[in-house]
Amino acid sequence: MGIGGSIFLIALGAILAFAVDANLGFLNIHVVGWVLMLAGVAGLIFTMWFWQSRRRTVVRDAPVVRETPVVPPQNAQVVEEYREVRRPGPPPAI
Repeated sequence: MGIGGSIFLIALGAILAFAVDANLGFLNIHVVGWVLMLAGVAGLIFTMWFWQSRRRTVVRDAPVVRETPVVPPQNAQVVEEYREVRRPGPPPAI
């Protein structure tokens, strides 16, 4: 669900439980608000627990990677070329 979804459920549940004063014969809005708040709190706790368990992962005995410097051959010629290509017409407007 994530932290954002949990906070949204908590806020929506609080609005329904405390701010809305509607009377539906088949549905109690206050109970729906409390259920949404509890679902949001449970989702928030589960998300925090999941994040804590992911942060404890430790990698031990990782192989050491050593980079070898690239050395060109002794008699090699290095040629650098710069070419500018222009399109005909006025420059594009920015």
